[in-house]
Amino acid sequence: MNSRISELLRIMARLRAADGCPWDRQQTFASIAPYTIEEAYEVADAIERGDMEHLKDELGDLLFQVVFHAQIAREAGEFDFEAVAGAICDKLTRRHPHVFGDQAPLNAAEQSAAWEDIKAAERAGVDPSALQGVPQALPALMRADKLSKRAARVGFDFAHAGPCADKVAEELAEVRAASRDSPPASPEVFEEIGDLLFAAANLARKLEVDAEAALRAANAKFERRFRGMESLAAQRGWVFAELDLAAQESLWQAVKRGE
Repeated sequence: MNSRISELLRIMARLRAADGCPWDRQQTFASIAPYTIEEAYEVADAIERGDMEHLKDELGDLLFQVVFHAQIAREAGEFDFEAVAGAICDKLTRRHPHVFGDQAPLNAAEQSAAWEDIKAAERAGVDPSALQGVPQALPALMRADKLSKRAARVGFDFAHAGPCADKVAEELAEVRAASRDSPPASPEVFEEIGDLLFAAANLARKLEVDAEAALRAANAKFERRFRGMESLAAQRGWVFAELDLAAQESLWQAVKRGE
């Protein structure tokens, strides 16, 4: 295994060499960051589809992104791939004292709590806020989940899911009110929609549902049913875009019944 990693590092260095690939040579941390994010999502997509062959390929693509960043850092005299690997080894050892230290064994729930405690201790002195360290670049729904989890750890949380659901209803009412009193896309409507989405993410957290995964599943379901409507319309000799909403809704219900 180590020989192939070494080979990958050599390939990366060669691509970045003076006589290497012009495209690879001109890249920076910032320019390849979007590709890093994209590859992470492609890994998640392969997992959701249960496609192990593509998962292997996508994990390789994601590993290449790590190697790419490490090579740029190495050229800048900051760190190298070995330091990246060393940092995660040290972190995993430090955050699993029940495995690598003398702490008593923990179950999964206890370990999750302990993990967050250790992370909080590591952040102490850097920024006193309980919200410190939640990356700005996370997808907004995922970041909402993490922010509300951090707030909940210091007591800023509803006791159960009921009030969270009430909050969603309250925010929806405020969206309705804002949309009545303000034009579409106004700052007021924009703000209230954001509050509604945050409240929905908080409700998902309280119900122990991964909001990001739930929305991805809802997206997939909508796409599947919409394509089904288009197919059904074509089978009946109809042009879907020319149908009125009632006819389209009838197709939607037919597709749902057929699932």
